[in-house]
Formats: sequence, C-alpha cells, structure tokens
Amino acid sequence: MTSTSPSSGTLTRTRSNVAKGWWDRLPLLPALIIVLLVTQLPFVITLYYSLQRWNLVSTTAPRFVWFRNFVNAASDDVFLKAIANTAIITFSIVIASIVVGGLLAAGLNREFRGRTIARTLAITPFFIMPVAAALFWKTGVYDPTFGILGWITDDVGIGRINWISQYPKLTIIILTTWQWSAFSLLILLAGMQSFPNEVAEAAEVDGASRFYTFRRLMLPHLRPFIELTGLLVAMYVLENFAAIAILTNGGPAYATTNLSYYVYLEAFSAFDLGRASAFGMISLALAMALTIPMLRVVSGIFKEGGRA
Repeated sequence: MTSTSPSSGTLTRTRSNVAKGWWDRLPLLPALIIVLLVTQLPFVITLYYSLQRWNLVSTTAPRFVWFRNFVNAASDDVFLKAIANTAIITFSIVIASIVVGGLLAAGLNREFRGRTIARTLAITPFFIMPVAAALFWKTGVYDPTFGILGWITDDVGIGRINWISQYPKLTIIILTTWQWSAFSLLILLAGMQSFPNEVAEAAEVDGASRFYTFRRLMLPHLRPFIELTGLLVAMYVLENFAAIAILTNGGPAYATTNLSYYVYLEAFSAFDLGRASAFGMISLALAMALTIPMLRVVSGIFKEGGRA
C-alpha cells in the first residue's frame, strides 16, 4: 500500500494554483508586451544613444564614450541654466495654479444662478490644445500692437509693452497658469464639495466667521487635495514645451529654456543625439527625484486612517 505524504500533497496543490494563476493571466500577456515595447524600448534606446558620441552633421562615426556625455553636462552652462529655469517656472506655475484654482473653486462652490454655465466656462482653458492656446496668447494677448494687454497698458498711460521680449519668463508662467488653474479648480472644487455641511453649519451657529471656518476647518480638509493637485500639475508642467516653443523659442539668451526644450535643441538643432539623449536621461532622473517623494506623501490620501 502506497501513501502520499501531506507535504507532497501541499506541494502539488501549490504548483496547481501557480499554474492556474499564470493561465488566468495569459490573456493579459499581449497587452503587457505592447506596454513594454511602447514604454521601455524607447527608454533602452535612449540610454544606448546617451553612451555614444553621435552627431548627425559630424563626419566622425558614432562611437561609445560611455558616461562622458553625463559628465560634460555638469560643465554645460546652458544645461545648468535650463535646470534653474525648469525649477523656477514649475514652482511658480504650481503655486499660482493652486491659488487661482482655489479662489475659483471657493467662488463656484456657492449657490447662484448660472453656476453650471460658470463652472463649464471656468474649466474650458484646460481642454484647449496647448499649441492653439499659445498661438492665441502670442497674437491676441501679448502682442504690443494687436494684443489685449497692449491696449490696456496704452489706455492707462504705460505705453504698449512687448511682454514676450521684456518679460519672457512671466509670459510663460501666466499662460501655463491660465491653463492649469482650470485643472486645479476641478480637484479643489471636488474637495470643497466633500466637506461636511454639518461642520460648517455648526461653526456658523457657534459664531465663527467664514474666514475662520475656511482656515481652521476647510483648509485642513483640503490639504490632501492640494497635495494631489501640486503633484499632478508639477508632473505635467515639467514637460512644458508648446508655450516655450511658440512664445519665446527658449530666449532671449536661453532665459526661458527648460530641460524639455533644451533636449529638443540639442537633438533637432545641434543634431547631437548623444548629448540630447544624456540630457533626456538626466531630466528623467530629476523628474523622478521630484515626483517619487511627492507620490509617497499623496499616497496617504488613498489609505484609510491617514498618511502613508
């Protein structure tokens, strides 16, 4: 008489469960392969190019220089300036978008006639193509002859100001803030609408002013929504390209050149694929260094009982 030990039976069941699990995941394999090809293959190719000295207009054949492109980035004044510009522009847009979006959300959180139409109009800038928005602002707002701001400054006696050439970085910040304030409005308005009405009514009964209620009760409630808004806006604004390319072309004297636009200049103006790929990898590393800590903070929103 043969007997099967309990350990062998457990091992058989474990193998069966593993096999069943892989079989259940088999239909997802084509999608996984496509995702890997679309996302990871360009990354590997970019990393491969970044280790080479490869200029399309040079007669020298491409050759491996390993990490020389990354080392040379530390001595590239324009690249260092692009990092500073990226930090300043991104930080300014994130703060301004949260402030403007929060003020709009506070105004639209009240009951008034035509509130639905007002909300629709308020979020419209977010759905406009960045290229179309930049072209409109360049000619319809910033142009000293035909722009709205030119007429306003001329009427108040300041004269017609060429905003793009005199205040290039400010023009980028204003335009991008105009677009992303609508996105901030969506998230912050959802946070305000989730605030319990009973708490606000109880504070009003106790004689608390609206400002006190907002500062002591509403603002702590909105903190995770503000953090989420800052994270998402920063992730997208880091790749700001259309506004810079159309309004200023990165100038004057690289005053508005950010990392994305500088990588573009190296690749399609200087035709230096090696340096452009290395700068792109550094930009990716800096973006990850910024977003990963923010993701850990924001992840507490999705966990019951507080922060992660």
